[in-house]
Amino acid sequence: MHLLDFCRLHGVIVDHMPPIGTWKRYPTHDKPTHRNGAVKYMGTHAFIQNHATMTEIEVWHAEGDSAMDPNKARKLVEAAHRDIRDKQDKAAQKAAHILHQCQIGYHPYLKSKGFEEEQGNIWKHEMDGLLLVIPMRVGHRLVGCQIINEEGGKKFLFGQRTSGAAFVFDNHGPNILCEGYATALSVKTAMKALKRRYTLYACFSAGNMKKVAETLPRGFVVADNDASRTGQNTAEQIGWPYWMPDTEGMDANDVHQRDGLFKFSQSLGEVIR
Repeated sequence: MHLLDFCRLHGVIVDHMPPIGTWKRYPTHDKPTHRNGAVKYMGTHAFIQNHATMTEIEVWHAEGDSAMDPNKARKLVEAAHRDIRDKQDKAAQKAAHILHQCQIGYHPYLKSKGFEEEQGNIWKHEMDGLLLVIPMRVGHRLVGCQIINEEGGKKFLFGQRTSGAAFVFDNHGPNILCEGYATALSVKTAMKALKRRYTLYACFSAGNMKKVAETLPRGFVVADNDASRTGQNTAEQIGWPYWMPDTEGMDANDVHQRDGLFKFSQSLGEVIR
């Protein structure tokens, strides 16, 4: 199987041969606007991982090298894992450094999402202006962050761990999973309006909601209504009750802004109850 086909088989969208000898990030089928896929091409073999859906690296090898020695393959994978762990450690350290530089303040992205009075971690960057920094943790351990610029562009730190990572609003209530940070803010506002407690996980991708769900006993899912049906399919695979917008292409924040808090919270409350 050709490398590009092998990548697509694992949900990583690669349109041309990657450079040799370095990890390269790519979009994935479950989240085409993010770069959750990683590929390291070594000429005769390659390492592939979709960080939102895969906990282990898959190894591809060129045609004619199908009889790769198992010990050689194991050593290659171990070396790739060490490389990934090293990059993850550096990304976690960088996230801590960035958060140390942040101040609490307002941000244009939050205002555009209907939260003019909401404050967050603001990093004043010389080149990129005001950046909203969302810490990402696995349990209590900081592993990276999502960075959002003033136009709403989003990125993760290079090499950081995203699988199983989330930002949590903990109000000591039932578990609720969603994708984006703005969606989480809308759900949090609705739960407060309903006078209901919550433990709300912003998971940053549909595939990662599945990873987070595996660590929890039960809960609810707030899914995006994607044209690809990724959000709905993920919610159904998790197997918990779920809420989803009635209009394709919308998420919970879109519905919140379109319908207002009362109508949105009542719709959400029907599932939560």
